[in-house]
Amino acid sequence: MSLLSKLNWRYATKKFDPTKKIPADKLDELLAAVRLSPSSYGLQHYKVIVVENADVRAKLREASFGQSQITDASQVIVFAAETNIDANYVNEYINEIASVRQTSTESLAGLKDMLVNAVTNRTDEQKLVWAQKQAYIALGVLISAASELGIDACPMEGFNAQQYDEILGLKEKGVTATVIATIGYRADDDQYAALPKVRKPHEKLFIHV
Repeated sequence: MSLLSKLNWRYATKKFDPTKKIPADKLDELLAAVRLSPSSYGLQHYKVIVVENADVRAKLREASFGQSQITDASQVIVFAAETNIDANYVNEYINEIASVRQTSTESLAGLKDMLVNAVTNRTDEQKLVWAQKQAYIALGVLISAASELGIDACPMEGFNAQQYDEILGLKEKGVTATVIATIGYRADDDQYAALPKVRKPHEKLFIHV
């Protein structure tokens, strides 16, 4: 199928088949796609937590208003925004660039100064919002990649972020839960799978200038 066909095939899966698990190689491929997500300056202002443990997911379900996807899907993916974006965070990124591209950190001094300014000129609140926006970009890549791989996904905002942070120990990791997605395979009796997809018509959605 073409990408458009696969995007038409996908939907926000409401009922997963708990007996079907994503094969390890497919999960690796999906996470590799998420790793390649674009982000502002390439800073990847978030961490991605892959939750499989049944006991942990039972607790997360309670923090997600009892939604069955949390325990029935193959995995729960939590996108957690960085809360400590500072000069040290930039330094780590610069060192990574130097290592991957086999260049000196001195040659990256101009980029480093620009990034430090971009970070330090934002308030903590502005940096958190900035990081959360990048996490949503990664979520979009996850959804598209999942459809390409024939994996069902359901992006979800219906959860208590503070409780997620506590259950997963995210505060200690310097991140906070921003948005989640459950991934796996749809149940045969999920009535939403057969519903026609409703989207705005082209002329109402797009403005050509």
